[in-house]
Amino acid sequence: MDDKFNFTLEERRESLEILQRLKASMGGTLKPDDELKLKEQLTNAINQNRIQRDVFGLNPILHSFQTAELAVNEIGLKRDGVIAILLYAIVVDNSSAIEQIQLKFGENVAHILNGLCRIHDLYKKNPVIESENFRNLLLSFAEDMRVILIMIADRVNLMRQIRDTDKIEAKKEVSEEASYLYAPLAHKLGLYQLKSELEDLSLKYLEHDAYYMIKEKLNATKRSRDAYINRFTGPIQQKLEESGLKFHMKGRTKSIHSIWQKMKKQKCGFEGIYDLFAIRVIIDSPLEKEKMQCWQAYSIITDMYQPNPKRLRDWLSVPKSNGYESLHITVLGPENKWVEVQIRTERMDEIAEHGLAAHWRYKGVKSEGGLDEWLSSIRTALEAGDDLEVMDQFKMDLYEDEVYVFTPKGDLFKFPKGATLLDFAYHIHTGVGNSCVGGKVNGKNVSIREVLHSGDTVEILTQSNQKPNANWLNIVSTSKAKSKIRLALKETQAKDGLLAKEMLDRRFKNKKVDIEESVMNHLIKKMGFKEMSEFYKQISDGKLDPNDIIEKYIDIRDRDREQNAPHAAQSAENFSYESPEEELMKDNDDVLVIDRNLKGVDYSLAKCCHPIFGDPVFGFVTVSGGIKIHRQDCPNAPELRKRFGYRIVKAKWSGKGTSQYSITLRVIGNDDIGIVSNITNIISKEEKIVMRSINIDSNDGLFSGNLVVMLEDKSKLEILIKKLRTVKGVKSVSRL
Repeated sequence: MDDKFNFTLEERRESLEILQRLKASMGGTLKPDDELKLKEQLTNAINQNRIQRDVFGLNPILHSFQTAELAVNEIGLKRDGVIAILLYAIVVDNSSAIEQIQLKFGENVAHILNGLCRIHDLYKKNPVIESENFRNLLLSFAEDMRVILIMIADRVNLMRQIRDTDKIEAKKEVSEEASYLYAPLAHKLGLYQLKSELEDLSLKYLEHDAYYMIKEKLNATKRSRDAYINRFTGPIQQKLEESGLKFHMKGRTKSIHSIWQKMKKQKCGFEGIYDLFAIRVIIDSPLEKEKMQCWQAYSIITDMYQPNPKRLRDWLSVPKSNGYESLHITVLGPENKWVEVQIRTERMDEIAEHGLAAHWRYKGVKSEGGLDEWLSSIRTALEAGDDLEVMDQFKMDLYEDEVYVFTPKGDLFKFPKGATLLDFAYHIHTGVGNSCVGGKVNGKNVSIREVLHSGDTVEILTQSNQKPNANWLNIVSTSKAKSKIRLALKETQAKDGLLAKEMLDRRFKNKKVDIEESVMNHLIKKMGFKEMSEFYKQISDGKLDPNDIIEKYIDIRDRDREQNAPHAAQSAENFSYESPEEELMKDNDDVLVIDRNLKGVDYSLAKCCHPIFGDPVFGFVTVSGGIKIHRQDCPNAPELRKRFGYRIVKAKWSGKGTSQYSITLRVIGNDDIGIVSNITNIISKEEKIVMRSINIDSNDGLFSGNLVVMLEDKSKLEILIKKLRTVKGVKSVSRL
């Protein structure tokens, strides 16, 4: 067992000094018994041996005091945030203690500690910290914004403390995290001073030679740089004072990290960087006159020094998404050197230096379009001042429509809320998705339907004999997975159809039956299949018996051969009824005269061309003895005349059309609002025309549809078509 944790005399002295400063800084926000309860919690943790020094040998309690002081002074955290920082070391590996802390210090402290512990657990998954997804996951996991602020403050403090450590690998890992993760987070939250410190310390620890080279060069040129700044700012100061503005000026040298980044970007040495510093004019201005006085200063400075219009940056009129407000100009100073001048007010400078986190006021703003938009909307809720009591209520529901999940190796992927294990499998690889049979989420076996949650670690299980089915489309929620499943189903169907066709061919050969394509097509249509692929799919699924198919094929083949055999044309006298007059007049049907001497013949209207009264028609004698009436322009007419000319009889309409005929019209036009309503209105206004159905599809701004109407004769049809063609947006109307 480890030795009991002890403070050194120096650590005890420093902790007590920081405690006194904290009490003074926080004023009356601490409750009367908070100090006593804190001491009791920390003492018990030490006595129970729950406190141990970290990998760098640092005292975690002293470290938490240092972090708390930094968070109060640099960020503006108050009572709940400070207590959470001081207690974090004793709950990080004992989350059950949070319940006791809630009873003693309140729900807000417990909520912050719970967020810190959740993020601590994320690190156990060995995440790839360089990814934007991980930064977003941290924000969504934190729930309370103070959790992120505390993490940034803690990392800044840690970077300060490990300067002289001999734990090189651990120091490198901490520095890389500061550079990739914490500095970008600090930047997003407007904590510019802390962001610069993290970047400089990271560079110092990771690229020691580059850091000290730039530092030495800056020190060597400091005297000449200061002298130039005085020559540049002297005239400006005089003119601004004469104008009556209250202000002060200071020169700001670029951070070592930003100089190094510029050297790498421009591929030049230190001497090639000209804008090593910027002059800042900070105006003491009332809120209502801020913009006016900033532009007044701009006018004075640009009258003295020539400005570069391409380098004007106006963040007064439209602040940056992270809340930054300032006016940047670049002017040509003495000795023809370009100098950047930043003009801002005291309020703007306070925000730029110490960040907006100290001024946030919660107004229930939620994310709708991502992190930057969310941060921007929070900034609109900003009210000047340093009152952070309302911060105790600050909660956020960030990315409520997105989840972030880990692979076993620590890679992080983003999915829409409601995504399942199967979505994850297809995101990894199409082959993994197609063969997925289930998986493990946080070590527990789950099905492909398991819904994922932020922070889950997901592992996929596959089997080589697994293949997608149509039901999988109802399981996944991402378009990527749906498209891959549809593609796999098509490939599977094509493969199965090919195997079914080969199997059917073998059965035909075994029965010594030759396959004629025309007969097979006739059979497939007669069985009700529109697509040949569906016919073969049902064979592969076992829904159709090949032996039954062969029997039906032989039956159709023999019948077709018998019908196609040449034989003498039958006399029309053979087509008669027992009571022809009664048959003629049934259901108000029109009298149909076939040739000159025939009346009362058993006839029916062909479904292939739907003839109506007034259409030029002819009759076709069927095998069953009846006559089918076809339009002269029927699509099948040429083939019927060519092959069965002996069965064609003349036909014509007699009398007046009184029956209702079903007609299908094809309409194509622009997909405009109200066009369908206009079409149906025209039909409804026509006498003795009834609309039976309408079926419309639209694609790429066009629609096409079939209208089924009931009408009496061809003349009414022609009138209807002419009226439909006049509807605005209709391109064509044709009869099917």
